[in-house]
Amino acid sequence: MAEAIREPIKEGRFRFIRWSAPDHYVVEEHPTYQLDTSDPRKFRFLEYEHIRVFGLTSFSWLLPVELSPDGLTVLKIHYDKIIEPAASYQEYGIEDPRITKIGPDYYMTTCSVSSERHSTTLYHSHDGLNYTLKGIIMDHQNKDMVLFPQKINGTYYALTRPLGELYFTTGSEGDILPGPSINLSESPDLYHWKPVENVFIPARRDTLISYKLGGGAPPLATDQGWLCLFHGVEKHGTVGKYRTFYAILDRHHPEKIMTLNDTSPVLEADPSLTAFLSDWIYLTDVVFTTGVEENEDRLIVASGELDLACRMTHLDRSFFEKTC
Repeated sequence: MAEAIREPIKEGRFRFIRWSAPDHYVVEEHPTYQLDTSDPRKFRFLEYEHIRVFGLTSFSWLLPVELSPDGLTVLKIHYDKIIEPAASYQEYGIEDPRITKIGPDYYMTTCSVSSERHSTTLYHSHDGLNYTLKGIIMDHQNKDMVLFPQKINGTYYALTRPLGELYFTTGSEGDILPGPSINLSESPDLYHWKPVENVFIPARRDTLISYKLGGGAPPLATDQGWLCLFHGVEKHGTVGKYRTFYAILDRHHPEKIMTLNDTSPVLEADPSLTAFLSDWIYLTDVVFTTGVEENEDRLIVASGELDLACRMTHLDRSFFEKTC
């Protein structure tokens, strides 16, 4: 859930929400002339010339919602189980949850946002509903982390996406673009992670991913291998076009990419789905996948649509077999 002040700009000042330890919220205010507000999701402080400093236009927290097996009916909204900030490194909210069931337990990775760091945090649950914060597992600007649902050769694996300020140019003879990439990491215990050193899934020339990319849904085991749905962004306007693509990894050696489809999207934003929200739309061309589940002969793909709605898509299992 993302909440914002109804009237963010008032009397020449921009207002936004911040959590303050131990348990209350405050409204921050800054003169608009000190800010670049061209991006509807965030604003930049112009007074800092040596680094890029941002604030968020909305504040995020997590609300567990129970759905029917096909994902199309809301059975219960658990307002008594909301997840809100509990540490100073979450002062600007908790975003982008990805839940993976490993054995009998549930593990949820989230992005925690603060002036201290922009990190990946881990939550644990025995029942998928009551979660306990376990702390930071990926430090500043390493986010979009999704966990594999089982150990592989005795090791836990995860997809990550470090995002820095500095990149070096790639060779002109190759097809790899400089910039953020999806990386593979391994861990003995889900808390201490080491990057796998080979290049994994970067943005490539002559594809629809010309800006950046990152993990989407936790990998799903299939007969073809590990199905990984991820988001890719094409440079367009201020925010870009977000689409869902996929890769299939070897079941026993996840560092081996069997199939990579970064040219034909699995999902694109569908304006007809959000037409009834036209008065609230502040983004276009954004679909952001964060989950996939098996249901009988189909796959249920859970995504965010334009940062305004939850989208459920049913895909026949053969969809990925035909496109491999």
